[in-house]
Amino acid sequence: MSHIKGIKILLVDDEPHIVQFLELGLINEGYEVQSTHDGLSAVNLAAEFQPHIVVLDVMMPGMNGWEVCRMLKKNGLSASIIMLTAKDEVEDRVKGLTIGADDYIVKPFSFEELLARIGARLRNQFPALIGEVALGPFRVNDKKKEIIFQGQVLELSPTEYELLKYLVLNHGIVLSKTTILDKVWGYDFGGEENIVEVYIRSLRDKLNDKEHRLIRTLRGAGYRVDI
Repeated sequence: MSHIKGIKILLVDDEPHIVQFLELGLINEGYEVQSTHDGLSAVNLAAEFQPHIVVLDVMMPGMNGWEVCRMLKKNGLSASIIMLTAKDEVEDRVKGLTIGADDYIVKPFSFEELLARIGARLRNQFPALIGEVALGPFRVNDKKKEIIFQGQVLELSPTEYELLKYLVLNHGIVLSKTTILDKVWGYDFGGEENIVEVYIRSLRDKLNDKEHRLIRTLRGAGYRVDI
């Protein structure tokens, strides 16, 4: 559990038995956990606790989860927000993601599913906190700025490292050139989109991915890493 030591999670749900169950489970996993049962307390506690992850119920009396999410983002909280709700409507999922939520999980759910989603959010938003991440043939160590592939350390430039890390941590997801430029080169990058193709070609060479089975090209859509 040492790899998640110091990672803080805030639970917000008006059902005490759910909070107690999740709190015990997450503490047992090694997370530092605080909880509350209403929206206003959540906003105040988040400012004090500064969590990395907020597991936030939508349907609460008074200030609901949507309003809490808006307030947390307005206050500049850098936490990843996972909305927790009994609703399974597409509009609700879209609404949550539109106002700043990072993920959405529908009740009833398994604790293992929540753990997996928390892990995914941490890998994407706070990779340095969890040290080395093992994904298929890759091991990404953001503290060392190092990626190991099939047991061998890859010789990567800083930009190649950031690009491959982004692709690997988002494996299975199609990433457009525009998205990659924004996340790896920065939103103010003034160069050509073709720079992505150049770096992808270099990474494929270093991974001996001649048949493009690891880094796949989806014409008109972007790139996807398959692990």
